[in-house]
Amino acid sequence: MQTYRSDVLVVGGGIAGITTALGLLDSGKSVVLLDRDEEAVFGGLARESFGGMFFVDTPEQRRMGVRDSTELALRDWFSFGEFGADDHWPKAWAQAYVNRCTQDVYHWVRQHGIGFFPVVNWVERGEFRPGNSVPRFHLVWGTGKRLAEQLIAALQSHANANKLTLRFGHRVEQLLLQDGRIGGAHGVEEKSGIPFEALAEHVVVATGGINGSMEMVRNHWHADWHQPPETILNGSHRFADGTLHQAVQVAGGNLTHLDKMWNYAAGVHHPRPRKPNHGLSLVPSRSALWLNWRGERMGPQPLVSGFDTRRLVTDICAQEKAYSWQVMNHRIALKELAISGAEFNPSVRDRKVFSFLRDVLLGNRWLVNDMLANCKDFVVAQSLPELVEKMNALQGDDAVQIDAVNDAVSSYDATIARGEKFMNDEQLRRIAALRQYRGDKVRLCKFAPINDAAALPLIAIREFITSRKSLGGIQTDLHSRVLSTDNQPIPGLFAVGEAAGFGGGGLHGLRALEGTFLGGCILSGRIAAQAIAKAV
Repeated sequence: MQTYRSDVLVVGGGIAGITTALGLLDSGKSVVLLDRDEEAVFGGLARESFGGMFFVDTPEQRRMGVRDSTELALRDWFSFGEFGADDHWPKAWAQAYVNRCTQDVYHWVRQHGIGFFPVVNWVERGEFRPGNSVPRFHLVWGTGKRLAEQLIAALQSHANANKLTLRFGHRVEQLLLQDGRIGGAHGVEEKSGIPFEALAEHVVVATGGINGSMEMVRNHWHADWHQPPETILNGSHRFADGTLHQAVQVAGGNLTHLDKMWNYAAGVHHPRPRKPNHGLSLVPSRSALWLNWRGERMGPQPLVSGFDTRRLVTDICAQEKAYSWQVMNHRIALKELAISGAEFNPSVRDRKVFSFLRDVLLGNRWLVNDMLANCKDFVVAQSLPELVEKMNALQGDDAVQIDAVNDAVSSYDATIARGEKFMNDEQLRRIAALRQYRGDKVRLCKFAPINDAAALPLIAIREFITSRKSLGGIQTDLHSRVLSTDNQPIPGLFAVGEAAGFGGGGLHGLRALEGTFLGGCILSGRIAAQAIAKAV
């Protein structure tokens, strides 16, 4: 058996684990960091992410004339989160994040060479209850890949790098209880099956959420969403399977709000999958018509992204069959089709300004061509009857009705034809509102009809619910210490990042204001490192 010894054991090599390790090295602690994945993908799901981060009152916001404050942000957060009366620790963490995110996350990552796109994105604006009152989604110039690489480089070049031991391909399975406290963990090397143990005075769980396990996702499916869909795509990390959640529970830790998840409504199958049911999350085109499984327009409130992501999932899951279609034309796709994550945003990921401007001005032609050619959920046709025929052929039934699709498209197009002052359609009103903000206007068509002879071919995209992030998790106090079921810290045990519901077992509440995931990983990781250094 292989044995490791250190002051602190960090389990998980995502942004939360890396941030924790950096803070521990700053204080002179010796650290063993164990990750289940391969070294080539060190950085976890964050490495694949788009890299959006939620901050309050930043230089980027002020340069755009955005007036923000912690008071406004906290009001928005509590409105969107719909916390319960007993959510003491989630609410405490929400307040801590809003108050500390700019100083302790924004300025900290800037010190590590991270820059942000000058236009702040405005997402989760709210729908039936307030969301983000102002733009707060700061996009890392270089996506999450650069964020991961810069922090990994900081680990490798740290003055105390000799006190860091990195081991990959190590699957931690259980925690070790010694003398009334958690004193390490044990597991096996993934490939060889050789067992190991890691002994430490403190253990930090940074293994992500549960959303990579479809079994756990289904077991904890939220009641608002009825029954889990027949098909759920996996947009989470393949090893975010809840193994350490269960180990923490065995050790007496409290798991909470596991039914609160941040899933996405517009998922498609990855054309080059790297895991079972590998899903991509589209950034849903606002000018497309969103139809249910029968081809009927979703309503009475149309589905439009950027306002309440959770409601999109809720409405689709309320249907008899929980998948949907978006119908658009080629012109709309060129202007608006986008996919979340670093992989399908290479100009941002690789920080190529001219390529980015080309895609904005001329459209994501390469992305549209790739999806049309290689993603099985895209169908193309020159007419509505042909499109419906291909939609049904793809699904293998006759569920999509030509009369329903024709009614939805012709009614929408006729409303546009009446002129802007007569556009009595909620989707068009939202498009008009979105176009008032330049961050949205540049990637949004101006009242584009669907069945437009000059914009053919027509495109239909079959979309599934995609599992992504866990909003609940291991309950922690404001020092990132794991709490027992009777609300007492478990000696020696800490949890950070998504494993801890990004702090407190669910700092977001029911919904996320977006961009708070990476930030929550960093803040909770820094707090854990500081608490361990001070022997809290």
